[in-house]
Amino acid sequence: MRNFKVDGDRLWASLMEMAKIGATEKGGVCRLALTDVDKAARDLFVQWCEEAGCTVSIDKMGNIFARRAGKDDSLPPVMTGSHIDSQPTGGKYDGIYGVLAGLEVIRTLNDLDYETDAPIEVSAWTNEEGSRFAPAMVASGVFGGVFTLEEGLACTDVDGKTIGEELERIGYAGEMECGGREVGAFFEAHIEQGPILEAEEKTIGIVQGVQGISWFDVTVTGMESHAGTTPMERRRDAMVGAAMLVAAIDQLALDNAPDARSTIGVMRVSPNSRNVIPGSVYFSVDLRHPDPDTLAAMTAEAQRQAEALAAERGLEITFEEIWHSPPIKFAADCVGAVQSAAESLGYASQPITSGAGHDAVYVSRVAPTGMIFIPCEDGISHNEIEAATQSDIAAGCDVLLNAMVALATRDEGEARDST
Repeated sequence: MRNFKVDGDRLWASLMEMAKIGATEKGGVCRLALTDVDKAARDLFVQWCEEAGCTVSIDKMGNIFARRAGKDDSLPPVMTGSHIDSQPTGGKYDGIYGVLAGLEVIRTLNDLDYETDAPIEVSAWTNEEGSRFAPAMVASGVFGGVFTLEEGLACTDVDGKTIGEELERIGYAGEMECGGREVGAFFEAHIEQGPILEAEEKTIGIVQGVQGISWFDVTVTGMESHAGTTPMERRRDAMVGAAMLVAAIDQLALDNAPDARSTIGVMRVSPNSRNVIPGSVYFSVDLRHPDPDTLAAMTAEAQRQAEALAAERGLEITFEEIWHSPPIKFAADCVGAVQSAAESLGYASQPITSGAGHDAVYVSRVAPTGMIFIPCEDGISHNEIEAATQSDIAAGCDVLLNAMVALATRDEGEARDST
């Protein structure tokens, strides 16, 4: 292993400059997918890639690919990347770190005048978060063959605007087909978004795979009625039913501890009036577990609880799965390249399973894939106070650089010689 090192100061400066786009008062960012703010961040990324000598292309889902040519440009590229979009109250590192770490890999290879055999590509995937357009990871999902192009472009936000319309509006509706081409390997660098690495005092998480995720839309329907004149025993209160089901789903995760997760992230009440008994409540459910059988059992139990509650309270409850991402294991060669790079560089590391979904999940369906985690302060993410240290940011990129060089160089023994 050559033990190349990136320019940590330059990578940090790029992250801080990008964080100005969509900056929030508490130090985070709000860059919802395909908004004008997202466009501004995309434009800056493309500018930086072109300044680094890359050829930039955009596919029909708006995914951006910046390519550094290799000695043999006919070889499938070794790719890295993540996403530019954020949660409404997101942090400065989630997603964008993986994009700019890829750019720093290219900048460092330029500085070293080092030519890999295979091309190097950096990708920025559209709408990873799913906070504006559901489901999450939809554009990498089209790339990976999980969704059709038509399904991806037809996803709508709460105002009825589609991904296709918004790509056209901001000028990122590309001509290139989404997917259908060979990728030699794909890596994604990311903050952990959890507390394990920090607690274990490890710099690098060697990600073995990603736990399964299921999303549901739930609607509880009762009967609207006057809050003051309707006796308690005659009510069909949708809010009470929803509250009882939310508590049951929370208990479901506790019953499957320590690996299970359940989250109710969105709730809408109708008619949403102070003195009217709610007639309808919609809420979202997010269930997660690394074991597919346990996740399936959790889903079945949640649906059973909904049916029982509906019968008990005189309600109608629909419980619809809108997205499922099964648990996955990453490719041994990619996981091994990350581990070898971390060991050669002398960074403390450990195997880890991702609790969050990432674009790497869908890319893994069409390419050998691995991930690199670095710690984040208190494990906090999807929050404006999300934080990571400059040294950890650089270390993760060092590992990324060396893992990519190892897989993009035919003479693997030469690539692993120490300088």
